[in-house]
Amino acid sequence: MAVGSLALAAVLLSVGWWWSRSVDQTHEVSPILEEVTRGLFEHSVLEQGEVESSRNVEIRCEVKSGNSDGMIILDVVDEGTRVEEGDLLVRLDSSKMEQDLRQQQIMCNTSAALVTQAHSEFDTAVISQTEYAEGTFVQEEQAIMNEVYVAEDALKKAELDLESGERLLAKGLLTRLQLEGHQSSVAKARNELEAGQTKLRVLRDFTKAKMLKQLEANIATAKARWESEQSSHQLEMDKLTDVQDQLDKCTIRAPQSGTVVHANVYSRRGGKEFVVEPGARVREQQVIVRLPDPAHMQVKAKINESRITLIKPGMSVAIRLDALKDLEIDGEVMLVNQYAEPGGWSSGNVKEYAAFIKIIEPPSQIRSGMNAEVRILVEHRPDALMVPVQALYEQQGLFFCVVQRAEKWEARLVELGSTNDKMVTIERGLQEGERVALDPDHFPSLTQLAQLTIEESPNVVSANASPHDRSAPQQIARQIDEQRPASDEGAGQRKNPAVVAGFIMQRFDTDKDRRLSTEELGQFSGPATAGLERADTSGDGMIDGAELAAAVAQRMNRHGPPIPESAGAVE
Repeated sequence: MAVGSLALAAVLLSVGWWWSRSVDQTHEVSPILEEVTRGLFEHSVLEQGEVESSRNVEIRCEVKSGNSDGMIILDVVDEGTRVEEGDLLVRLDSSKMEQDLRQQQIMCNTSAALVTQAHSEFDTAVISQTEYAEGTFVQEEQAIMNEVYVAEDALKKAELDLESGERLLAKGLLTRLQLEGHQSSVAKARNELEAGQTKLRVLRDFTKAKMLKQLEANIATAKARWESEQSSHQLEMDKLTDVQDQLDKCTIRAPQSGTVVHANVYSRRGGKEFVVEPGARVREQQVIVRLPDPAHMQVKAKINESRITLIKPGMSVAIRLDALKDLEIDGEVMLVNQYAEPGGWSSGNVKEYAAFIKIIEPPSQIRSGMNAEVRILVEHRPDALMVPVQALYEQQGLFFCVVQRAEKWEARLVELGSTNDKMVTIERGLQEGERVALDPDHFPSLTQLAQLTIEESPNVVSANASPHDRSAPQQIARQIDEQRPASDEGAGQRKNPAVVAGFIMQRFDTDKDRRLSTEELGQFSGPATAGLERADTSGDGMIDGAELAAAVAQRMNRHGPPIPESAGAVE
C-alpha cells in the first residue's frame, strides 16, 4: 500500500512538472534575432612574444680553458650600451696567459739555439765530404803515386846493376856473392813497387768509397737532426703564437656596432644561473655578450598546442609592442617549431610551440627583449556568409540554427566553416538576410525543433550515429537540401559536391587542418566515398578541400540521383 502511494505521488509530481514547464514555455521571452550577413571574415590567433634579433652576433669566450674552471671576467661593458666596431666589450683575467707567454719565449730561444747548432753540424758534414773528395783523397793518392814512381826507379836501377854485374861476373871482375847482392836489390825494388801499386789500388777502390759513404751518412744524420730541431722550433713558435693569440683573446672587442645584451642564463624557476658581471667565470665557447642587428628583428611567440596546427609559415601578422602601443608593425610567420618548448614547474602539462615572426621594416625604437603582442591572421575571407556563434545549437553531434520565417520558427541543419570564436561561417543551410535566434538552447520550444527535425529525418540520425559509414556526410548534405523551403532558388537540383566534401571534411578532419590524411580516411568505410584515397591528385599524401570536392563530384556524376524537395518548417 505504501509502495502504491509513493508511485502515485511520483506520477503526480511528474505531471505537475510537465504542466509547469508547458506553462513556462508559453510565457518565454522572445529570443534576440540576428541577421545572416555576408562580408569580411577574419580568423586571428592572439599570442604574446618577445622581440629578438634574427641575426645576433654572439660574443663568446674563445680562450681555451684546458683543465681550469674557466676564465674570470675582470671588466664588462654595461648592458644596453651602444658600441661601435672595435670598442672594448669584455676583459678577461690574462695573468696566467702572460706567465705562459714568458715561459714559452724561453723555450723558443732554446730551440732556436739547437737549430743553429744542428745547422752548423750539417754544414760541417757537407764540407768534410768535399774536403775528402777534393783534398784528402787527392793528397793521399799523390803521395802513394810518388812512392810507386820511386819504387819503379829503384827497380830499374837495380835491374841495370844486375845486368852490369852479370857482365862483370862473366869477365871475372865480380864474384858470385856480389851478383847475388844485385839480385836481392832487384827483388826488393820489385816488392816495393808492387806494395805501392797495391796501396794505390786500395785507396782508389776501397778507402775512397768507404770514406764517401761515411761522410754521406754523417751529412744525412746532421740534416735529419737539423730538420728535427727545425720542426721542434716551429712547434714551439706555434705554441708561442697560440699563447699570444689566447692572450689577445682575453681582450674582446666589438666586431660590429650594436647594443650590448648580456647573455645571462636563467633557470626554469626564474632564478639566475649565470650573470655576466666582473668576477664571474666563463667557460670556453660560452656566450658572454650578444650584439643584435637592429635591421633584422623578429618576435619569438609561444603558441598554445590547441592552436599550433592553425599557424603556417607565410601568414601575415600584426605586431604591437608594449613600449610602442600606438604603432602597429607588419610581420610574417617564418618558422614554426616542430617540438614543444621546455616546460617549467608552473606550466603543468600545457605544451607551447615557438613561432618565429619576421618584423617587416622594424622601427628604429625597437629593442631586443621588448614584449610584443602578435595577432596572426589565420584566415581571411572577404565574402563569407556568417552568423554569431551564439546562434548555433548542437543536437546529437549536428549543428542547427533556428530561423524565423514569417510567424514560424524553423530548425535548420547547417554546415559550418571556420570560426573566430565570435562569428562562424556557414557553408550551407542558410541564406543572406535570414534572421536567426541567438542562444536557442535557452528556449526549450526552439530546441525541440531540432529534435523533431532529427526524428522526422532518420537519415540524419543514422549518419550521425555511424561515423565510420562513408555515406554519412552525403546523407547530411541531402538532409540540408531536403529542408530547404520550396521558395528557395535551386530546389530540386543535384547535391553540391563542395557541400558534401565540406561535410566529409568537417566530420573526419580530426586535427582541424582542413586536410584529410590517410589515418583520417581510415576512420570510415562504405561505397559512398569509395575511391577517396585516390583523390590525392597532388601526391602530397593529403587531400585538401578542392581535391575532395573533385572526387565527390566525379562519383556523384556517376551515381548521384536528383535530390527531392521537401519543406521542414515547424510552427
